[in-house]
Amino acid sequence: MFSLFGKSNFNSVSAAELKDKIGNVNLIDVREVYEYKSGHVPKAKNVPLGTITAQPDKYLDKEKEYYIICQSGARSASACRALAGAGYRVVNVSGGTGSYPFGLER
Repeated sequence: MFSLFGKSNFNSVSAAELKDKIGNVNLIDVREVYEYKSGHVPKAKNVPLGTITAQPDKYLDKEKEYYIICQSGARSASACRALAGAGYRVVNVSGGTGSYPFGLER
């Protein structure tokens, strides 16, 4: 019941901190396709939450690190919990695209 308050097994960065990392990290946007098309952080690859958590081995390599983003940070945190629990190296982008202070691509 209190596992929500336990230590997570993944790190987080703010959306603003992501700016200097773009192009140098594997960035995955776990929002639905229509959300992604309405505006996403440059270089982000779209793999919806249900897809990536159902078949992570199809999209991820356990030897690489991935930054996971969504709209607000809730879905990306959920994805990070599931993926880190399965042995993947993930970093949550807290605040998501909604708090990304730079231009989004469409």
